[in-house]
Amino acid sequence: MLDERVTQESVSDTICRPGYADTVAPPFDELMAHKARMLAERGIDADSGPTFALDRRVPIVLGGSPNALSNLDVLPWAGQQGERRKARAAVMLKRCVCEGKLSLAEAQAAIVGNWSVVYSGFSQTSCDVSRLDVATGDSNGRGDGRDSAP
Repeated sequence: MLDERVTQESVSDTICRPGYADTVAPPFDELMAHKARMLAERGIDADSGPTFALDRRVPIVLGGSPNALSNLDVLPWAGQQGERRKARAAVMLKRCVCEGKLSLAEAQAAIVGNWSVVYSGFSQTSCDVSRLDVATGDSNGRGDGRDSAP
């Protein structure tokens, strides 16, 4: 699921570099073919396809593999568990990694765990994930944000 080019030592040259994700992402048509196959495998009608997003379990902006099939999934666009929210959580976590306030491993664990807790409990001005138990979904949690390994 992870991109071996992205390490804690390489974040400034990879995910923190503007436009990085666009330079490593596969062509759009290839991604849409994966999405169509995954929707069909789940019995989701093609007419419902636009309400779903092709999701990367670990987003490229957090060092996820751009093209490993094991990193791909489908999520609804909207709702508490939707791709729009997950993308916002990923951007907040990336900002924290790029500012040196959160390690890459912590950010990856948070997005692979119960990322919706990160979305609802994370602050735009703080990078403290220590109070969020991303493994159990407890926003008052005792977890340290590393309970779930990528």
